[in-house]
Amino acid sequence: MIDTIVFEEIQEQHLPAIMRTYNYYVEHTTISFHTEPLTLEEIRNNVIHQSPKYKSFVILDEGMFKGYVLITQHKNKQAYDVTAEVTIYLDPEQLGHGLGSRAIAFLEKQGRASGFRVLIATVCTENERSIRLFEKHGYLQCAHFKEIGFKFGRRLDIASYQKIIE
Repeated sequence: MIDTIVFEEIQEQHLPAIMRTYNYYVEHTTISFHTEPLTLEEIRNNVIHQSPKYKSFVILDEGMFKGYVLITQHKNKQAYDVTAEVTIYLDPEQLGHGLGSRAIAFLEKQGRASGFRVLIATVCTENERSIRLFEKHGYLQCAHFKEIGFKFGRRLDIASYQKIIE
């Protein structure tokens, strides 16, 4: 069986599919803490980075959009330059097909190549699927913030998971 999954750096033509995917999570889940859909310009600002150290990639299967991943700045202070935040958003119809595991392996490889030592994923604690995915790949919970968000009439917690990748 030929592997047809590829990760490509995000380009302008990918933005509409990214916006549809992200806004699905905004409107229907607590996975995103945005409460209003984002515009194309807001999506562009979130996924196209000025620094070459931080990158975003689409996940394609035979050229078809399946999701996207981000490696972003953890904090804007120089001592944090060895740490990156990682994010995975899959098209809702692609859940449960192993793409999350493929995405984590790709993010870790990219993280090492960019000189990061630590990767951090921050997840709403209602997102049990993501928590299981990161834990399965060796990420350990390092923080839990209670009632830090409010969406759909509920107070929401987030947890951060980290992995030392070097």
